[in-house]
Amino acid sequence: MRFVLRRLGFFVLTLWAALTVNFFIPRLMPGDPIQALQARSRTRLSPAALQSMLTAFGYKPHENIFKQYFVYLGHMFTGKWGVSIGSNLGEPVGKIVTQALPWTLGLVGVATILAFIIGSLVGIVAGWRRGGAIDSILPSVFVVTSALPYFWVGLLLILVFSVWTNGFLPADFNYDSDLTPGLNGTFILNVLQHAILPGVTIVVTAVGGWVLTMRNNMITTLAEDYVRMGRAKGLPNRKIMYQYAARNAFLPNLSGFAMSLGFVISGAILVEYVFNYPGLGYLLYNAVSNTDYPLMQVLFMLFTVAVLVSVLICDLATAWLDPRARAKG
Repeated sequence: MRFVLRRLGFFVLTLWAALTVNFFIPRLMPGDPIQALQARSRTRLSPAALQSMLTAFGYKPHENIFKQYFVYLGHMFTGKWGVSIGSNLGEPVGKIVTQALPWTLGLVGVATILAFIIGSLVGIVAGWRRGGAIDSILPSVFVVTSALPYFWVGLLLILVFSVWTNGFLPADFNYDSDLTPGLNGTFILNVLQHAILPGVTIVVTAVGGWVLTMRNNMITTLAEDYVRMGRAKGLPNRKIMYQYAARNAFLPNLSGFAMSLGFVISGAILVEYVFNYPGLGYLLYNAVSNTDYPLMQVLFMLFTVAVLVSVLICDLATAWLDPRARAKG
């Protein structure tokens, strides 16, 4: 119980610190919403008119900074996130985020989980058969792929599978603009086709790290006494491999996987930008470009909460699976 309370206290303290930083970072950035709105405005409005418009949307730059801070904290916890003052001027921030969230979870979330599963399985086999064909070839290949930039892999896939093949696979957006969204086979198939290239980009660049870490964990675990005891008892290799070695080698990877799941909600910003995919990552890029304080703050808050919740769940799961971690905590 003390372990759980300690972790919850750490969670609350870290969340408060992150929200505080989240409040000040946009205000320390160069420029302000008035300048951004003037640059985008097709009609010439006076600064006073623009200020009046933004004030009506909740942006009050001349208000006391501490009052703004406490109002901001209250709004973050109560869900009163205000309206966008960027390119989606006047549209509720909650609606904007709700529209983009499913696309990021569907694309980046599934791709991240697939990369973790594939990388872990390959790493288990490579570590178990150390020096074999898989261990000699695949880890070296994945070292190279994990070092490749997201945008470079994405552009290469677009060139090969879209440009050179006359649009064999879609190169941008989440579905064809002439389709009406709905739960039907045509729309779902089209969405999956649009997700192939960005999904492969994420898997290719992320799987290498899981392969290498799982392989190294397996090699370390295979030297433990309980693995040697299992072999001395004459247990089947498959049982030793999965129930003795892989199960314990998997635990150190939980923290990394929790962090990657937390970052899922932020989207792979470069991937979504390259493929013009309307997820949270692309939304964040537009919010920063347009100096959209309310949208930026909500997105940063969601990213922070997602990472902290994932790490907290990972800590509790590790303590449940491994009593030694609970004793150390």
